[in-house]
Amino acid sequence: MLLPMKVARGVADGSMDLAFRRWKRQDVQPGRTFKTVAGVVRVEEVSVVDADAITDEEAVRAGHPDADRLRARLAPDASLATYRVRLSWVGEDPRIALREDADLTDDDVAALDARLARLDRASSHGPWTRQTLELIGRRPRVRAPDLAAEVGRERDPFKIDVRKLKNLGLTRSYDVGYDLSPRGVEYLRRTSRG
Repeated sequence: MLLPMKVARGVADGSMDLAFRRWKRQDVQPGRTFKTVAGVVRVEEVSVVDADAITDEEAVRAGHPDADRLRARLAPDASLATYRVRLSWVGEDPRIALREDADLTDDDVAALDARLARLDRASSHGPWTRQTLELIGRRPRVRAPDLAAEVGRERDPFKIDVRKLKNLGLTRSYDVGYDLSPRGVEYLRRTSRG
């Protein structure tokens, strides 16, 4: 589930705890956690509601000034069910600590080598992990479309691949572009993988 930055931060600071969505079928399950810009958020409860019954107080708890504006932001297809999703903040994104950990053992490097080799083998466009890490290292905070074009790829698939590297703690994302994390820098220094 994607949350706007304002809502994710509101869940983290406790000022917001709801989201409303229109879906063909329930898209999230209670107990599921997901990463946001403000940390890890858990879905506590999901229920179908009448959009016209949403209160101004609930709208504020979902990051909107009032219920009318929240309803205006829902998917326009009123035939879809409206879901009320109650959220809670679990804690910081564990990738933050991981990416700052540059104290890699030989086993850590070998495990990263194996994981990146699997990503390369599973790729429909050939090996990409080392090339992408090196590109980000050479061109920090450069727009994703520019980086993707440099290696002859489309932006969205390129961004999905960079997210895989981020999940391993090797890169950091910014409003514009990426850079190598301390872990990513150390991994590139230590790996013998071509």
